[in-house]
Amino acid sequence: TPGFQNELSAGPWSRVKREWVIPAVNLPENLKGPYPKIVLKIKSNNQNKVAVTYKISGPGADQAPEGLFIIDQHSGVLYVTQPLDREKAATYSLRAHAMNERRNVEDPIELLINVIDQNDNAPTFTHSRFYGGVSESAEIGDSVIKVTAVDQDDPHTTNAIIRYRITAQRPQTSGGMFDIDPVSGRIGVKAPGLDRETQPEYKLVVEAADLEGEGLTSTCTAVITVIDSNDNAPLFSNTFSFASVLENVVGAEVIRLQVSDKDDSGSPNANTKYSLIKGNEGGEFSISRAANKMDAILRTAKALDFEGRSGFTLMVVATNEVPFTGPVTTSTATITVEVLDQNEPPVFSPVELRVSITENANVGSSVADLRAEDPDTTQKQSVRYKLHNDSVGWLSIDKDSGSVKVKSSMDRESRYVTDGNYNILVLAYDDDIVPATGTGTLLVSLLDENDNGPVIKQRTASLCSRRPAPVQLDVMDPDGPGHAGPFTLELLGEHEINWTISANSTTHLATLAPTRELSPGRYKVLLRLYDAGWLFQDSTLDVEVCPCQGAVSTCSISYSAAPRLSAPSVLTSTLGAVFCLLLLILLLLLLLRRRRRRSEKEATLFEELPRENIFIYNEEGGGEEDREFDWTLLSRGPGSCAEVTCTQGLPPDRSHPGCQHLRAHEDISRFLKDKLQAAGGGVPAPPHRSPLVLDRQGAGSQASSLFTDPDEEQNFQRLDGWGPGSCNRVELCADRTDE
Repeated sequence: TPGFQNELSAGPWSRVKREWVIPAVNLPENLKGPYPKIVLKIKSNNQNKVAVTYKISGPGADQAPEGLFIIDQHSGVLYVTQPLDREKAATYSLRAHAMNERRNVEDPIELLINVIDQNDNAPTFTHSRFYGGVSESAEIGDSVIKVTAVDQDDPHTTNAIIRYRITAQRPQTSGGMFDIDPVSGRIGVKAPGLDRETQPEYKLVVEAADLEGEGLTSTCTAVITVIDSNDNAPLFSNTFSFASVLENVVGAEVIRLQVSDKDDSGSPNANTKYSLIKGNEGGEFSISRAANKMDAILRTAKALDFEGRSGFTLMVVATNEVPFTGPVTTSTATITVEVLDQNEPPVFSPVELRVSITENANVGSSVADLRAEDPDTTQKQSVRYKLHNDSVGWLSIDKDSGSVKVKSSMDRESRYVTDGNYNILVLAYDDDIVPATGTGTLLVSLLDENDNGPVIKQRTASLCSRRPAPVQLDVMDPDGPGHAGPFTLELLGEHEINWTISANSTTHLATLAPTRELSPGRYKVLLRLYDAGWLFQDSTLDVEVCPCQGAVSTCSISYSAAPRLSAPSVLTSTLGAVFCLLLLILLLLLLLRRRRRRSEKEATLFEELPRENIFIYNEEGGGEEDREFDWTLLSRGPGSCAEVTCTQGLPPDRSHPGCQHLRAHEDISRFLKDKLQAAGGGVPAPPHRSPLVLDRQGAGSQASSLFTDPDEEQNFQRLDGWGPGSCNRVELCADRTDE
């Protein structure tokens, strides 16, 4: 029995040296009762000298799990109170104390208790089911899956050494399809014959036993799925098929071929590929896979020609997306395709015909002779021709012969002409019940003629009155090269007094500048422009002269600043004023008529470029023609007529003419005609003194009447009283007194 040895020293309570150490105690786990059981007994050598009390401390005593070990305080016997479990605690370290009235009579000693393992735990698999897969083309020895079990017993003893074995296989095969490594638990292929299409899954019962396979056991299930491999070729449902297709249709579906494959549906092992291995040497057909990735679709890759070939025999082979894992027999199908005849449209030769002809060619001139052939050689049909998009109506075509001629004058500068070319779509159709129509293109290149004069692109221009920057003008000519620039420009009439213009021979630019400083206002400049062939056209330019210096940034001028015409002098005779007005009216009518004709001509020549006609002003700022003329100036207003009476010479059948007014919107020609008729129409010579009311500038004139009695002597000296402006008229009358 272990104890403490007591060696006497100077006093009874002197500490003594411990003589030995208590060795470790081994206790088996799972000991049967009854409990408590004696483990050991300790004894102090001083217990004969003093009263000694024994105590223990540490895990299992006064620490968790408390009360597992107890000691008799008087005898020193150590007890265990219940069975030990090595898997919970493999060792316990306690300290023993010998005390007298709470004082240690010995140093504490360590008690080490080892729990001896017993095989009380069976192996446990990490999963109740293990899943794995193996290719049906796997070879013997290929690994499939590994199972694992653990044992809580002491790994340093045979209690925890595990061995594996397969106890059952479903479905059962002769000799088994799989085996297992007893130490590692790895399952592998044992025999050939895996076939997913026959048996897609296997279940194995695996057992694990400790004590190197002789002890406690447990089992698990291993589920092995056979993975598909491409060991089956796709098979055609029908190996011989017949189909028909219309000629001249590209991409038409000819036939669909159905196939089947034993491999896994939807996998690359079952998805098909197709090839035409015979009969498609010209590439007339194409074959592809349908949306289900199984069936085949045969289509036309080119337009078939019944007249050239009326039938085909094709051979198709089916394979899969991935290569076969072993030798297999591929499936083929034979397809007989019949080409069906249909009415084909006539074909132009060439499809696009290019010809050249001068613009403004004479009506009836020959342009081209079109030809189209009907490819339906087995049918007797005639071909007719028609122009489809002759928008302007320049050409005509003979519907039987296809001869194209000029129908109306052509214009190269028309908006229907692009880059000098007039494109026309020509139709050729046969006389079948449902006519087939072919198309061709006639490209007419119009040769340019110099039939358009140059014009200025700008309508208005602005410059400063002081030291002005010249105005840059763009000159344009619809005609082509050789008939356009270089341009020559000149100023017409008196405009060259105030302006100067120059053209650049290498560009289409001209420069306009004043010759002197001009007053701010609005001016019209009359120009004549010549092209390279000396065809000219007159143009007007509205120029704003702004009150500024140098280049114009902003321009603000009032209409009052524009030059105006002076009113006729008060001293001008009434008769002279009437003749001047008549001349102005006639001139205005002529100009308006000329303007209308030129506008109509320019509208024809320049459909996209309308221009004004020319107004000639013999003054800087324009004249009355640029403003609306007030025709009512030909007569006085109401109540302003001069009171003129005639006392003699008036024929009895004529009434007094009185004062006539020009009413609003009255025809001026009719008004003047009435005036002239009143002046001399129907009255015998010498003219009677019919009073003519001329719209004089002032009423109550003191001048004597120009008309006198024919019996009286003609005295024209009285005209001297009319003023200096009447001298010419006096001389005129004096020279003709004998008449």
